[in-house]
Order: sequence, then structure tokens, then C-alpha cells
Amino acid sequence: MVKIRLRRTGKKKKPSYRVVIADARSPRDGAFIEIIGHYNPLTEPPTIVIDEEKALNWLTHGAQPTETVSRLLNKLGIMEKFKAAKT
Repeated sequence: MVKIRLRRTGKKKKPSYRVVIADARSPRDGAFIEIIGHYNPLTEPPTIVIDEEKALNWLTHGAQPTETVSRLLNKLGIMEKFKAAKT
């Protein structure tokens, strides 16, 4: 199964994340298929940048977002557009 999930980058105690498309069996920071955005929780407010077109494309092809990525997609309104296009 293909998942949309976070890949940790940054230094110790200063995490930032890339939003990637990866096989569910690969490790958290292991092999991935494509980078579709990034997330930095340390800025105020947290920085969330996700390529909406790529995210919608992967969602329509069956990629499953993790809980955290699902929350990020909801904040950006991408999940609403996906559900509207699905019906």
C-alpha cells in the first residue's frame, strides 16, 4: 500500500518534516517515491506547504494519508476538495 506520511529532517531537538509518498513497508526515513511538501512545527504559526495538485493526484490513485498528514490536509482544505471530487 502507498501512504502519504511525514519524513523527519532537521537537527536534534529541531525537527522539520517532508510530506512524502512512500510504500507502507519502508522505514520512516527510508525510501520514498515523491516529495509533495514540507511541514515545520517550530515556527509560529506552524509552516505547512503541500502541493495540492500532487496530493489530490495521489489520493485519487489510492494513497492513504497517515493521521497526522490527514490533519494537515484538512487544515489546507485538500481533503474537502478530494471528497467533493469523489462524489
